[in-house]
Order: sequence, then structure tokens, then C-alpha cells
Amino acid sequence: MTDDILKKIKQLPPLPESAMQIEAVYQDPDSSFNDMVKILEKDPLLTADILKAANSPLYGFSREINAINQAVGLFGMGTVRGFALASIVKKSFPLDLSPYGISNEMFSALSKKQHGLMTSWCMRKENKLLGILSPAAFLAEIGKVLIAQQIISDSKQEEFRDALAELGDVEAAERKVLGVDTPEVSATVFKHWRFEEGLVDVIANCQNPEKAEEQDQRAAQILHVVRASVPINGIITDASVDLAKKLLVKYELDMPSYDKAIENAR
Repeated sequence: MTDDILKKIKQLPPLPESAMQIEAVYQDPDSSFNDMVKILEKDPLLTADILKAANSPLYGFSREINAINQAVGLFGMGTVRGFALASIVKKSFPLDLSPYGISNEMFSALSKKQHGLMTSWCMRKENKLLGILSPAAFLAEIGKVLIAQQIISDSKQEEFRDALAELGDVEAAERKVLGVDTPEVSATVFKHWRFEEGLVDVIANCQNPEKAEEQDQRAAQILHVVRASVPINGIITDASVDLAKKLLVKYELDMPSYDKAIENAR
């Protein structure tokens, strides 16, 4: 981790009270569906963001979800936690993703599409992992915001574009130009904010799941597949799906459920 990026992370404002309350409820084994609903209902703007996310065509519900208790009931506490944290965290950062050649809207769509694929794929067979995978899918790319800030501060935009063209791999280009990559920076942000160790571990090792703690490796494998499926421009291609399927075979993950999910995500 470079000193400049580490300094940016240490200067981040603390998460708002609503995020801390959501985390407290989610982490409390004695909490209930209704406890989560009560916390969310106290914040009308956050509730509106969650309902907007939940009604995305990515999730395939035929009827509109118009109440927060309905969203929690349909998606579960873990996934709604992901919706909430994504909304809160992204408002903590000024966005300028121009070094990556994408707009702020494209960056937002990228995380939504990754999350939509993740949810559709894992809702049935990997539902127990969604508590970590839902926020991970939404937030794993947030390190790009700080990396982009550093590239602009160092006037390395042209050098970074050249590295992208040469290497054809976003994280390899990040490492060549700044010595860090998105998973490392994202994980350090969430460690700074004192998110649970499992979430930090999954994000940190999503490109190398074998380095994760044993209990986190499956979630890291799934996140690796999802990020390979939906590249930085948010466009799922035959090439990105082929790469993802090679990872599926390597990790011995369920192919039929992935096929169905990727068909819906395209």
C-alpha cells in the first residue's frame, strides 16, 4: 500500500450512524427481520435508495417492491444490507473514474450488474454466503475511486492508459503504475471502517482465493467469477463469460445455475 493512498484512506470520514446501526443489527445473532426494518425505516432517503435498487430489472421481480419490509422479506437481511451499505459508502467518495475511461454512471452500473449477477446466481445454492457476497459485489470496486484520485494527483493518466493498452488487465495496470490494485485498496478501506474480517478477507483475495482464510475461499472464488464475468465497462461479452467459466471449472462451482444467471444478466 502506498503512503499517499493510505493517507487518503485514513482521512475518510467515519461511516454515518445509519451504517453503524445496520451493521450492529446484522452482526447480532439475536436480531430479527423486524429489527433491520425498523433501522431502515428511520432513514427515508436510504429506504428510497434501497427500493430503487431492489426494483432493478436485474433481479427479475414482476411486481414492484414498494415497502422496505417487502424488500427484506424477498432478498433477506444480507442482501438488503448490501443495498444499504452500497448507497451509504458511495456517498462518502467524490467520484472521478476518468483514468479508467468510464463515467461515474458506468461505474455505478458496473457494481449493480455485478451484484445482480451475484444475487441471481447465489440466491438458491449459495444463499448462506450472501451476507458477505452481497456487500462484496457492490463494494469490491470502490478502491478504483482512490486509485483514480491518485493517478490524477500524480498526473499519470497517460501512463495508466498506456499500461492498460499494453497489459489488457486493469489490476495489472494499477500495480504497474501505482504498485497497488483495486482489491488491496478496497479491502484496506473496509478494514479502516472496521467491517467484519470475513468481508475484508474475501475482497482482498478475490483475485487469488487460495490466499483467503479457508472459510472465506468459496466466497472469494464466487466473487472472482463475478468480476471476471462483468468487466470494468459493465458489458458482458462471450470472452468475459468464457474466462469466467474457466474459473468455474477450476473452482468446481455450479455451472447450470451460473448459466441461468448470466443469461438473465446479459
